[in-house]
Amino acid sequence: MSGHDVAVTGLGLLTPAGIGVGDTWEGVRAGRSTATADPELAGLPVEFSCRLPDVDIDARLGRRLSRRVDRFSAMALIAAREAVADAGLGEPWHAEAEGREADWDPDRVAVLLGVGSNSLATYPEEFGRLNEERPDRVSPLALTRSVPNFAASEVSTDLGAAGPSMAISTACSSGAMALGTARSLIESGACDVVIAGGSESARAAMTAACFAQMRALSQRGDEPERASRPFDAERDGFVLGEGAGILVLERAEHARARSARVYARLTGFGASCDAYHVVAPRPDGEGIVGATRAALADSGWEPQDVGHINAHATSTRLNDRAEAHALHRLFGTPPPVTATKSVIGHSLGAAGAIEAATTVLSVHYGTIPPTANLDTLDEDIDLDVVTGKERGTWAPTALSNSFGFGGQNAVLAFEGP
Repeated sequence: MSGHDVAVTGLGLLTPAGIGVGDTWEGVRAGRSTATADPELAGLPVEFSCRLPDVDIDARLGRRLSRRVDRFSAMALIAAREAVADAGLGEPWHAEAEGREADWDPDRVAVLLGVGSNSLATYPEEFGRLNEERPDRVSPLALTRSVPNFAASEVSTDLGAAGPSMAISTACSSGAMALGTARSLIESGACDVVIAGGSESARAAMTAACFAQMRALSQRGDEPERASRPFDAERDGFVLGEGAGILVLERAEHARARSARVYARLTGFGASCDAYHVVAPRPDGEGIVGATRAALADSGWEPQDVGHINAHATSTRLNDRAEAHALHRLFGTPPPVTATKSVIGHSLGAAGAIEAATTVLSVHYGTIPPTANLDTLDEDIDLDVVTGKERGTWAPTALSNSFGFGGQNAVLAFEGP
């Protein structure tokens, strides 16, 4: 590993499969959907989602902080604290108080978080006050609770990271784009450590209503646990989810100097835009092909070097088909594929980061988690999809795919240390 190779030294996860990395990984490996009826969506066209298990945010963050931030920022804070602790990095002020040298130079630690949109849970309540002609009752915290960059800002403040702090917003590829951009900061020599990933709750009523009107959500309300079914012939849309995924990316030399444990390396990143349609993917998958080729070239890999792919695989008819077509164009016979959204739903801007984290764990432990609810493969999708139970991987290399509205494509390449 060269001095600017990018090591993954810490992980933090909050997902419908579990609170924390261990519980999430076990839930994803089990391959069982977490979709259930959602009281917050009652009365809407789609009344189910994949939501976090009970988590006491007040207890984890303290009442004052938890009341100041919106749910997407709270999830980011909890996941970032787990990731930094997992990486064995102590905050600078702790080191100073203990009379020892800090593990990082705060000025060379960045925070980049993907967020698909501002909080559609906070604004309706505040707009209601305006509509009642009570602007004096609008909360002064409405902006700071909802503006997308405040997740990154809160994490930077919480951890004392004084380097660049920003939001990356490219729809459902936001989390993956944040990781790719973070890699560039390290490669350029600008940063030693980047706390990167994504956080979002897609369970707001407005979000659910909009996606339902677009006919993007599964209508399988009588059996929600079978609704998210990527690549299946009977798929009818995705299931809303929520969560946060944070990775600590570190310059390899910096990680070696402190004898850090390395899960994997982020060896490549590719991005593209379909330049085709506001929401629909290019049917031929050309944008996906371009982003994947860029990630492979960045890694120095040939297609046959890829051990498996964590697919974007939303469970919509157009997206799954376009992704499958792109993989066939690239690989001829694609490597094994898994689809994490079948278990935890689609957390929009956080999805790419959560799936990147599970891909890192797959590479680290040498196993590919199964895809839930795939009963009959769509006849137009000829892929080796891992189902039923986890499968060992023949190579410690993997791609993690993330695509989004506006034709945004991001592909990350991970390799064992």
